[in-house]
Amino acid sequence: MSVSLQLQHLVRPGYSIDLFVPDPQEVQDHYLQQKQVQAEVPFPHWTKLWPAGLAMADFIHQHPELVQDKNVLELAAGLGLPGFVAARYAKAICCSDYLQEAVDAMTRTVQHVQLSNVTCQVLDWNFLPDDLTADILLLSDINYDPDQFDQLYQVLQRFLQQGATILLTTPQRLMAKPFIEKLLPFCKQQYEMTVFYQQQYTPISLLLL
Repeated sequence: MSVSLQLQHLVRPGYSIDLFVPDPQEVQDHYLQQKQVQAEVPFPHWTKLWPAGLAMADFIHQHPELVQDKNVLELAAGLGLPGFVAARYAKAICCSDYLQEAVDAMTRTVQHVQLSNVTCQVLDWNFLPDDLTADILLLSDINYDPDQFDQLYQVLQRFLQQGATILLTTPQRLMAKPFIEKLLPFCKQQYEMTVFYQQQYTPISLLLL
């Protein structure tokens, strides 16, 4: 999906950041056109900022010691907000998504903000390179498709066995409850947050694994 990118100045509690986001009207029009051809086409979730991503970015801003001088990987990053906030403190950041369009948008932001310690690349959690490692793994709002829960759990296990710290944020979805409960034995800390964005309050759970 090819859509125009707009530079957005996002203001959050205690910090602000510029990032490129797709034009929402173009996204909506393109999506509706696709649905006429293919009724089951999924909405392009990467094109929006979601409360769970905002919660993670806010948390990293409040707790920079988590990523200070670390090698950080964000999977399914979408527009890359948490990774870009982490880049202010981390040694190196890889912001990734399985869609090239998302990676192109993140690359545009990296070039504009001149984040010299950030790389953007296409990565699919179903086919991760064997040599991929990280000190910190960021995952925001990734547990929305039950068909992916088993694969996601294997990805989390892989990084935990490497000794990585995992930061996961999720809205409180009932269908995701079994997946989250499966992770609780590995949970070092759990936080409940409320994100205010676009005139809405959204409760978010944050797990530190």
